[in-house]
Amino acid sequence: MTVALMWEARAVDGRGAELLAWVREQPLADEPLRRETFRAPRDRVLVVTWWDASYDAELPELPEPAPELVTRAVHRWRFESVADDRG
Repeated sequence: MTVALMWEARAVDGRGAELLAWVREQPLADEPLRRETFRAPRDRVLVVTWWDASYDAELPELPEPAPELVTRAVHRWRFESVADDRG
């Protein structure tokens, strides 16, 4: 099964580049199948990691950034891959 972990944070206004640089430097305790980093308006940063694991497996996650860098706590979601039934 493939599990995707999503990590999303919003930087303090004007500090999006700093948050992006910070998240790119963060190592994970294990290597995911894939890791992608995205940015969006309003200084938001999103990281998606893919793992070959069960949905409830313990997986390494990115930490919380320093409170002065973000406007709120990090949002985290976990998803499992499903078959494409469209044929």
